[in-house]
Amino acid sequence: MAEKPQPEQPSQQSYDPARLANLYADIARKSGHLVTQYLERGQNGGLPGMRDELGITEAFFHAWARLLSDPFKLAETQVKYWQDTVSLWQHSMMKLMGHAPKPVAEPHHTDRRFKHADWQQNFLYDYLKQSYLIAAKHLHQTVGQVEGLDEQISKKVDFYTRQYIDALSPSNFMLTNPEVLRETVASGGHNLVKGLNNLLEDLARGGGEKVRLRMTDENAFKLGINVATTPGKVVFQNELIQLIQYYPANGAVYRRPLLIIPPWINKYYILDLREKNSFIKWAVEQGHTVFVISWVNPDKKLAHKRFDDYLTEGTLAALAAIGKATGESEVNAIGYCLGGTLLACTLGYLAAKEDERIRSVTFFASMIDFEEAGELEVFLDEKQVAALEKRMHERGYLEGSEMATTFNMLRANDLIWSFVINNYLLGRDPFPFDLLYWNSDSTRMPATMHSYYLRNMYLKNLLVKPGGIELGGVPIDLARVKTPLYFASTLEDHIAPWRSTYAGAKRFTGPVRFVLGGSGHIAGIVNPPAANKYCYWTHPRLPDDPDKWLKGASQHPGSWWPDWAGWVAQHGGDKVPPRIPGKGKLKAIEDAPGAYVKMRADKS
Repeated sequence: MAEKPQPEQPSQQSYDPARLANLYADIARKSGHLVTQYLERGQNGGLPGMRDELGITEAFFHAWARLLSDPFKLAETQVKYWQDTVSLWQHSMMKLMGHAPKPVAEPHHTDRRFKHADWQQNFLYDYLKQSYLIAAKHLHQTVGQVEGLDEQISKKVDFYTRQYIDALSPSNFMLTNPEVLRETVASGGHNLVKGLNNLLEDLARGGGEKVRLRMTDENAFKLGINVATTPGKVVFQNELIQLIQYYPANGAVYRRPLLIIPPWINKYYILDLREKNSFIKWAVEQGHTVFVISWVNPDKKLAHKRFDDYLTEGTLAALAAIGKATGESEVNAIGYCLGGTLLACTLGYLAAKEDERIRSVTFFASMIDFEEAGELEVFLDEKQVAALEKRMHERGYLEGSEMATTFNMLRANDLIWSFVINNYLLGRDPFPFDLLYWNSDSTRMPATMHSYYLRNMYLKNLLVKPGGIELGGVPIDLARVKTPLYFASTLEDHIAPWRSTYAGAKRFTGPVRFVLGGSGHIAGIVNPPAANKYCYWTHPRLPDDPDKWLKGASQHPGSWWPDWAGWVAQHGGDKVPPRIPGKGKLKAIEDAPGAYVKMRADKS
């Protein structure tokens, strides 16, 4: 779920016998401990059996059966592959003779794997790179795009073919990665020894069963110290939420408070990382009385919590608490990702009750219509959901690391293999980066709630059907919602594809402003104006076809935040004296960021 930075790091130190001896001793100790753990699990019957819960074997069996049934097409593909290979030989010979021919195959401009100069300048590595890219193209076209398959099987074959191709990249191996080879020669192999030590450490962090790949230096960050630092107080809490109210930054504030509902699949402080990129701090500075829900990190004691409970003990409880804290009966609300899905449910619930407490709503990269759910569909069919439900009900929750791995696989080169190279081949420690610290701070989800969400939203897409779901005994009909809406989506979002969020925007009957930002699910949303990055698109209307919307949209430089600020100001009401957390009818419980956000899934 996070874009990886590209820091420049110094080369490893020169060969040091004493330091190397200490590393070997550490490796021996960790290896012995892990072997002992493995043997103990085997004696207790704890070793995992071979299972295919994801249905990968079955999917590829169908794909190969279809592929082999058309030998002519297979032969045609082989001919095209050899034609490209011959072209590469011709290109390589010309380059060897001092010419500068156009490459036969080039990586995508966003592909960071081949950024090192040797991939372009060195004859051998340039040949390796292009050979790989040619083979990858033809393998993907042949296996990943087999015709005549069931749509779900076709998506699964395509996805896992790309995973296989990415894993075999020459950049992932020492002898075929020029940067790693240079480091190995320069350090006398110290990088590989240090890398092995890093690998053993990550295995130990995973209990000896899996590798818990470190993406950042987790010791470099502490909640409330250098991340999640906007001043505020927890003013309400129950089993599921802590409600944080932030101190004002202005002499006057909008009458209507602003409630932010983040996803409980991650922690809220993605919107409050550091001062320079904190949406919460920025919103406070725009004159809003900001409240944010901090969801609990549930354990098995909360396994019974339902999606209904996230409505009643989450959004509805927060609305009631804000009313007590400020004396105001109306609020503006923001929902991010899964928090936006819940906010849409809340709007449907309130519309049925003729309750108009929420006067405007903003959706950040939120799925409401799940008809086209993007690459996550690969993990969501009946067989996989049933297997997931079995594991969840055994523990009482979905382990946060499992969901994190799923999201990381969607961007494997950036979020898996780049760290394999850095940590294990180059032998470097992960670079301190706040966004990746947040990305590694995963959360669990109660089994009952998450099963309901997967089945009713992803598998059945019932939220967009009038009365398709009931929450708190109330049938939900989004067509009854006439609240003004602002949809902020992002062009390269791989979790909430913008065309799907656009389809969700069409499900309401009130006025809608749809804005499309650059970049992805996180960087496109957490894009402060001061950074002057990316761009965004707007359109005065909302045609049925999202591509028609984009074709007719106007492009603007920089962040979409100021556009939103102008829109939400129209719904903020008049200005009133600022509210101090804990000075109303709700007293302060503790300082922000509160206790719930500090509950780590890997510390239980």
